[in-house]
Amino acid sequence: MACAVSILGNSCTGSVINNHKNCYREYAITARVVAPKKPNLPELSIKGIPHNDLRVREIVQRQLLTRRDDHSVSRQPEFHPEFLEEAYDRCRDICAEYAKTFYLGTRLMTEERQKAIWAIYVWCRRTDELVDGPNAIHMSDAVLDRWEERLHDLFHGRPFDMLDAALTHTVQKFPLDIKPFRDMIDGMRMDIKKSRYENFQELYLYCYYVAGTVGLMSVPVMGIAPELSSDAPSIYNSALSLGIGNQLTNILRDVGEDALRGRVYLPQDELAQFGLCDEDVYSRRVTDNWREFMKGQIRRARFYFNQAEEGASKLDKDSRWPVWSALLLYRNILDAIEENDYDNLTKRAYVGRTKKLLMLPLSYTRSISTGFAF
Repeated sequence: MACAVSILGNSCTGSVINNHKNCYREYAITARVVAPKKPNLPELSIKGIPHNDLRVREIVQRQLLTRRDDHSVSRQPEFHPEFLEEAYDRCRDICAEYAKTFYLGTRLMTEERQKAIWAIYVWCRRTDELVDGPNAIHMSDAVLDRWEERLHDLFHGRPFDMLDAALTHTVQKFPLDIKPFRDMIDGMRMDIKKSRYENFQELYLYCYYVAGTVGLMSVPVMGIAPELSSDAPSIYNSALSLGIGNQLTNILRDVGEDALRGRVYLPQDELAQFGLCDEDVYSRRVTDNWREFMKGQIRRARFYFNQAEEGASKLDKDSRWPVWSALLLYRNILDAIEENDYDNLTKRAYVGRTKKLLMLPLSYTRSISTGFAF
């Protein structure tokens, strides 16, 4: 699952909150479910998932209206500083071990934001592990119902364990709303019932649940530049697109590994356009048809990364470099698939540490240039 979010503090919505009388207007969330114009890939319309637009709009409005001082006393347990330090250290270690590219981006953040993003990442990973982890065989709706109850307790100052406590503390510090977290759990419900996606509309909805939500969770932590607070809706759109781009990249990187678990996260109708089917994925043979199919899928992922660029430079100035870094580093995975001659059936595309480090100056240049738009 993409936890970077995809990848967007306490200053996050200052101007918007202070001008809260204007916050009730309808926000036009316009992250488009479309593919760039090209042969063989159909144009896709938001009409396929109209309720998704409403979900995002609701999350934006609720998070913009959430103030730091709105937290009730019951949501503010007192944590011993050493306990909190250990909790965040554990979150950091998990992030560093399992999300190396994403972790590198977090190291460019302020300390307060680092900790918050690590806590969010760990909760997302634990949620994903319920379906894909070693105990996934015991997964059921009842297990996810209990996990959602635990999430509710966590948001109301009743963490179950140390890792929960890190997120509870993060919720106290930043105006996070519970809804994108609940939506992610709904994505896990989808995952245990569905292993095929007939078209991109269906796949997009899945990507929203498991990764677009991460972008929406991240905006309040990364913050919006005060002078650009009126652009909050477009920044949330960009965060959503970054999450979608990350998840599509994950899917393309992990096709071979997912097939071993009996899952094919690729649009069935588009496979058929190239004379392909699940058996071609399971055979792990890279044919000319497969290469052409993959070229179109990579173009689509890049399209969402390009959409994401519309908001990065509107973030709080201290968050622009890490977000640009995460975006560019993750997009390099698509380059690695191409360099592997589109063999993502037997090879795992990755970006070497040297190349990652060389990308940092470019991402910094993007982050400070007013000529770029995230």
